[in-house]
Amino acid sequence: MLFKDIIGQEATKQQLRQAVREGRIPHAQLFTGIAGIGKLQLALAYAQYLNCPNRTEEDSCGTCPTCLQFQHLQHPDLHFAFPIVKTDDYNRCDDYVDSWREIILKKHYFDLDDWHKALGVETKQSMIYEKESQEIIHKLSLKPYGNGYKVMIIWQPEKMNADCANKLLKLLEEPPAQTVFLLVSEHPELLLTTIQSRVQTIRVPRLPDETIADALVQKGIAPDHAADIARIANGSYLAAQKKADESEENQVELNDFIALFRNAFTVGVLRDPQKKYESLKALRKWSLDMADSKVGREKQKHFLQYAQQQVRENYIRNLAQPDLNYQLAAEREFSVKFAPFIHDGNVEEIMNQLELAERQIEQNGNAKIIFFDLCLQMIVLIKKPKK
Repeated sequence: MLFKDIIGQEATKQQLRQAVREGRIPHAQLFTGIAGIGKLQLALAYAQYLNCPNRTEEDSCGTCPTCLQFQHLQHPDLHFAFPIVKTDDYNRCDDYVDSWREIILKKHYFDLDDWHKALGVETKQSMIYEKESQEIIHKLSLKPYGNGYKVMIIWQPEKMNADCANKLLKLLEEPPAQTVFLLVSEHPELLLTTIQSRVQTIRVPRLPDETIADALVQKGIAPDHAADIARIANGSYLAAQKKADESEENQVELNDFIALFRNAFTVGVLRDPQKKYESLKALRKWSLDMADSKVGREKQKHFLQYAQQQVRENYIRNLAQPDLNYQLAAEREFSVKFAPFIHDGNVEEIMNQLELAERQIEQNGNAKIIFFDLCLQMIVLIKKPKK
């Protein structure tokens, strides 16, 4: 990984380069910040820069044998530890290293959920187990392959169980010569305080909206749409990437959101019996479509989360605070007429019902009952008066 290939983060890049140029290389560093801002990429580029024999003032050369090995994540002095799910046959990080290399080289930016999907597991209980500490100690006890540094990158170190973390304390404090630990964390507060005290922390900032938008435009996204996505991403290129990839799904969810509330409004507010009847039938069909097993519980939960976000955005719109609104163009267009119906008199109850439906879906409740009950609740709540 070259520094020039990382989106933004120029100040952090300069900090790392300067430390190498001045020979001030801490033996243990902790990169912290939200997901998707380039922490792991910075650690990889820094590791390559440390070891490149032909590095310049600004970057690794990118062409020497050392750089080529680092860019393929296969240099003998580059080691990784990351959360895994133990099975009978796979119980070390090295057992999963091919999948690890693949997700870095193909996706570049990813989070723990993406890693679980790459592993083909649904569980959230991945961990860095006690046995991994022995693997780390063994790897770092060996002589370096070249004349550079042995680098141990620990991704999500807060996922180390207590035994693993405690066994690494001495090694973190007094590592072998020419050895560097690079910890990459989203929740450093979950680390043992004894580990926090042994590392130098580098706080990687959120990316500016303009930087994210420019990166999206380079991927072929229209500038206006890229600007909307960047604003919603809240400083995370990964979040922006996911939002861009979800454009088609986002439109489907917006259509479902509109159908739910438009038909609930017609049934609850309008007086025309025929329109009421047609809208009630439409709500019934909507609930059955949403409950279809082909949709799946993850998509059902995602829609309910999306609906909560849109209710929030429409309520904020009523407060006339455009700087606090985070919507795409199509969502804003619907909100112009819909927002007045989300107000102090019903917003809290609507959110409560959407949150309840999400919990019930997560608990494997009957989706047909859950979604039809949600429709009935929205009929009542959409017509409630303002306080």
